[in-house]
Amino acid sequence: MLKTLIKPVALLALTTLISFQSLAFDIIAHRAASGYLPEHTLAAVALAHAQQPDYIEQDLVLTKDGQLVVLHDIHLETVTNVEQVFPARQRQDGRFYALDFTLAELKTLRVHERTNEKGQQVFPHRYLGSGDFTIPTFEEEITTIASLNRTTGQNVGLYAEIKSPAWHQQQGVDISKAVLKVLRQHNLDDAEANIYIQCFDFEEIKRLRDELGAKVKLVQLIAENSWNETPTNYDKLKTPEGMQAASRYVQGIGPWLAHVTTVKEGKPTMELAPWVVAAQQAGLVIHPYTFRTDALPPGIQAEQLLMLIVKKWQFEGLFTDQVPPVKAFVAAQ
Repeated sequence: MLKTLIKPVALLALTTLISFQSLAFDIIAHRAASGYLPEHTLAAVALAHAQQPDYIEQDLVLTKDGQLVVLHDIHLETVTNVEQVFPARQRQDGRFYALDFTLAELKTLRVHERTNEKGQQVFPHRYLGSGDFTIPTFEEEITTIASLNRTTGQNVGLYAEIKSPAWHQQQGVDISKAVLKVLRQHNLDDAEANIYIQCFDFEEIKRLRDELGAKVKLVQLIAENSWNETPTNYDKLKTPEGMQAASRYVQGIGPWLAHVTTVKEGKPTMELAPWVVAAQQAGLVIHPYTFRTDALPPGIQAEQLLMLIVKKWQFEGLFTDQVPPVKAFVAAQ
């Protein structure tokens, strides 16, 4: 992602262009401490909490028996050994779906670092150990973070994503209702609670508010139409008019970092795209994804990119796989 963002020469002048006033800034541990341990595991949650972010992210999908588990994808093979444990359980497309397994079955799987279609580790310099990691439930993550907050005196929040709600509905299940049920059991469906709920599907965002009566803070995630993430038309949403429409339902947006700049002569600039400016003017919190120290754009250093995000553009927060360097940068300002 974000192959080219800023010309390196232009970045040299940033310290003279940017005002260095102190800003509040939310650091969101993307898939927990995913830069250090296999993503979304309870071990990664515990490590992320120790790194003291403002929020820890959970991606939510449903199991066959209606339990919410924390997985980035509706599929299993990229982060677990499902092909070895249940070799005959793939669908016709060759994929293994969490929804086809009970929670008890999923708990027999072992979680590993994310791999690609060739079985190669996506981030080759990340976790190389042989630890025993399993898939957590949403309930386990809620109670673990709450307990760690209690024992450490911290106030780390939750930042959960409802994954593929339209796909879940096509399969005959309602993931949004399941999420709200759990939130309400923990008194988290509250605009004052230390939690955001995010979703790529704008129709589902509207449904959460209008039909399901959600009170929790909502964030509209922004994708590309070509990703086929949801039925949402992101080209329409990525306009000033689209941001005005979103602002009637959500407290913030989560754009891909490559989305946020204006493109001139085929190259991104340091200037924000008009639709991002419109989102700021509408009072929306902006939490872009994803800052990775081991996957930076060519020709840009981590500190230079953070300078743009935190200081020049003055976003309210950032998703990151590596909390410590972002936290250190923000603390130094």
